[in-house]
Amino acid sequence: MLNNQDFDVVDNNADFIVINKHSNVDFHCSEGQLGIVTKVSKSLGDIKLFPVHRLDKMTSGLLVMAKSSEVAAQFGELFENKEMEKYYIAISDQKPKKKQGLIKGDMKKGRNGSYLLLKTNQNPATTQFFSYSLAPSLRLFLLKPRTGKTHQLRVAMKSIGAPIIGDARYYPNNQQNVGYLHAWQLMFELNGQAFSFEAKPKWPLELVGDWLDNNRSLADVKWPNLA
Repeated sequence: MLNNQDFDVVDNNADFIVINKHSNVDFHCSEGQLGIVTKVSKSLGDIKLFPVHRLDKMTSGLLVMAKSSEVAAQFGELFENKEMEKYYIAISDQKPKKKQGLIKGDMKKGRNGSYLLLKTNQNPATTQFFSYSLAPSLRLFLLKPRTGKTHQLRVAMKSIGAPIIGDARYYPNNQQNVGYLHAWQLMFELNGQAFSFEAKPKWPLELVGDWLDNNRSLADVKWPNLA
């Protein structure tokens, strides 16, 4: 299995590659640093890759890259039709306003580059979530985004009073080397074949190891109503 300090390969087939991106790795090339797509491409002999979605620099987890424009277009249709099932986990040390439910609202970019969650719903970002106690003053959040807005989950967590540990933008008073937001599971169907992927975060697993092992199946989760 190919791997380096920035990612691990989860699956590599003729149509696409799935990696587990580590935290603090840029998606795009910037300031002389290679982005994750370029790094994966070089590890495979400089083949052309087509990213079909993205993860913020602080966010770790499952990331898919197509090996042709045709397959990338197929993934684009899956995202457009909301046929990509994505599940994230996050950790906060703040008490949320509610322990489960729906976070929904339009997002507006502020002057400092951060986004705000508004009360309007013209083109809303929508996230369903549950939270679970890990330890005193420490909660794990299971997040299911129904839309794919920039910074959606980070803003959603801040909006319920539980910003993500290690998120320098939305939790600036919290100093951590790692952002505790991770793309944990991904399911979709492509060309008649069902795919399901899972990747554990590179966090101290004494925090979440038992929870992850005991809650891998999400089929029976009763997600909050989308209304």
